[in-house]
Amino acid sequence: QVQLVESGGGLVQPGGSLTLSCAASGAIFNMNMGWYRQAPGKERELVATISRGGSVRNYAESVKGRFTISRDNAKNTVYLQLNSLKPEDTAVYYCKGWRPGSGEYYWGQGTQVTVSS
Repeated sequence: QVQLVESGGGLVQPGGSLTLSCAASGAIFNMNMGWYRQAPGKERELVATISRGGSVRNYAESVKGRFTISRDNAKNTVYLQLNSLKPEDTAVYYCKGWRPGSGEYYWGQGTQVTVSS
């Protein structure tokens, strides 16, 4: 069992930046990791994923060039750098980890990001 705890959310003006962190209670070196978000009245959507070693990263079209996912397996932590934020980025951001082929996955509790002037 792995617990994921997100942090770093907050209120930021359009064009601003935030860095989200996802700290795991156990080792994540054998887990793919991802960030998802859910805006009010909308379904949860994928934002970005990163492979176990960090060599493969995928992004939603809406965040490409603005967001960067990274990980530090030694610290059991995944990050999401959010730049050039827009009001439509406002959502609760969730961290997810999963072990490929095992059916095992974990979610964090989410952190709120609000982009508003």
